[in-house]
Amino acid sequence: MTAPANPLHLGQNSALPASPEEAVLDYVPNPRPGRTYLVRFAAPEFTSLCPVTGQPDFAHLVIDYVPGETIVESKSLKLFLSSFRNHAGFHEDCTVGIGERLFDEMKPVWLRIGGYWYPRGGIPIDVFWQSSAPPQDLWLPDQGVASYRGRG
Repeated sequence: MTAPANPLHLGQNSALPASPEEAVLDYVPNPRPGRTYLVRFAAPEFTSLCPVTGQPDFAHLVIDYVPGETIVESKSLKLFLSSFRNHAGFHEDCTVGIGERLFDEMKPVWLRIGGYWYPRGGIPIDVFWQSSAPPQDLWLPDQGVASYRGRG
C-alpha cells in the first residue's frame, strides 16, 4: 500500500465513522525508512459493545509496531478506534481484528497488540496478537499494563 498524497484526516475536520468497516486509516511515509524502531500507541479508554447484551466493554489497548514503508497517521487511528464505540464484538474479535487490519493495510515489519479488558461478569479477559516474532535488534519494552488485581 502506498501512502496517500493527501491524508483524509490530518488537518481536516473529520466525523466519527459509524463503524470500524467505514473507518478509513491514513498512512504516511515512514520518516526513517530502513531503521528498526518501535512505535507505540496506547488507548487506555477503548470501548466497544458486548455482542450478546449490548452493554459497553472497556479495554486498555497497546499497539506496538516496527514501521515498513509507512506509518499510520494518529488522528485516523483515533477515529478508527473510536468507531468501535457502537460496534458489537467479542474482546478477541475486536483486539485481533484491529491488529490484523493495521498489519494488512500498513504492512509494517512487525506488529503486536495487547488488549487488556476490564472485568465484566467478574472475569477480566486479556487478548494478545502479534504478526510474527519481533526483529532481533528491536528494543521491545514491556507494554506496562498490569494484570487486573481488583481490590486484592
